[in-house]
Amino acid sequence: YSVRIAGTRTRRIALSLSLFNILILISRTSNSFQAPLLAKRVEAHLAKGATSGGTGDFRWLLLSATLATAAGAILIPMFQRLLSRWVNALGQRKSVWAMIRRAASPALLAHIREAAVLPRWRNLTPTPAATRVPWGVVSLNAVAMAIWSVGVFAALYAGYLRPDLRLTASQLSSVVNGIATILMFVFIDPYLSLMTDEVMEGKVEEPHFRRSIVWLTGSRLAGTVIAQIILVPAALWIVAVADWL
Repeated sequence: YSVRIAGTRTRRIALSLSLFNILILISRTSNSFQAPLLAKRVEAHLAKGATSGGTGDFRWLLLSATLATAAGAILIPMFQRLLSRWVNALGQRKSVWAMIRRAASPALLAHIREAAVLPRWRNLTPTPAATRVPWGVVSLNAVAMAIWSVGVFAALYAGYLRPDLRLTASQLSSVVNGIATILMFVFIDPYLSLMTDEVMEGKVEEPHFRRSIVWLTGSRLAGTVIAQIILVPAALWIVAVADWL
């Protein structure tokens, strides 16, 4: 979301999305270490003969996801200012390496101090209708985030519930995440891209766009909370599918 705001401010949407791809690559690479570590803990519990409980680790991690999403929402104004600076640097120097060196320079702390600002209250108060965000988009964003957050955890917990099916259950996590990906790329991203283009064309004012981002971020936060509720039902569904296969 910060990248899209930075793109509308710098008028460099394509370059901003390219920078976003770099950041998301780093994020997903770090997340790839999580599943094997959790799988190892499940295996350790099963080796000890545990046959009940087992949701504690997953619920703590989902709580950390909620806290991280809340922190990310608060930091959006700061990051969009930093990203605007980095996008301009990338556009001027035409070198990712030069941009990284600049971002990692000692001046970064000064840039962070300059960019540090909390979200403004006026961006938090309007309803989705006032910001041109349909309730359906807000709801689907929450559902997609809930499914995405719970996918791997539910698959691992399904393997805990049915150790004889844990390999099949672990492979079904890609199916669960695939559902979330479809929701995001078919319903959420096109709408957000359309609104970004309308900002660039002057059809939507930037304050309205920022308020829309606030509501979409809030729905992502709600999605991480919903994930806590659907963890066990999702695991039972995965067990049923694995058994049916």
